[in-house]
Amino acid sequence: MLEKMKTLLQGNDSCVLATCSSDQPHCSLMTYLADIEPQTVYVVTRNTGRKYANMMANPNVSLLIDTRSKADARSGEPIKALTLHGRCRPVDHEETRRLLLEEFIQKRPGIASLALDPQAVVFSVKITSYLLLDGVEDAYYETVE
Repeated sequence: MLEKMKTLLQGNDSCVLATCSSDQPHCSLMTYLADIEPQTVYVVTRNTGRKYANMMANPNVSLLIDTRSKADARSGEPIKALTLHGRCRPVDHEETRRLLLEEFIQKRPGIASLALDPQAVVFSVKITSYLLLDGVEDAYYETVE
């Protein structure tokens, strides 16, 4: 089942990122890059917003990836929702950061202006668990710590 979860992760490019600080949750629509082998997801944000402040204050995050945009209501195929839990940290190594920003620009051109912004910060999210909901009845959980 873990391979199916990874396939869903690799086959999409947007997610909802949930952060929390001072007991106040915050959700943000994001695009991401996934590196499955080290179980890592990368996101970009500016260092001036609430997301950034929340991730710096509390590195525990959750990401939701789903198949709503690909679902055909007439087919009866259930919508899948994948929740990832993980710990985030800024990518501090300058060469790695530069390469990731270039990859974001190449693969996600819609956020090029963000990736080119001097205030852009790349965060890595080390995945600790996956929860796959396949429709409304079937749930599968995997830890990867």
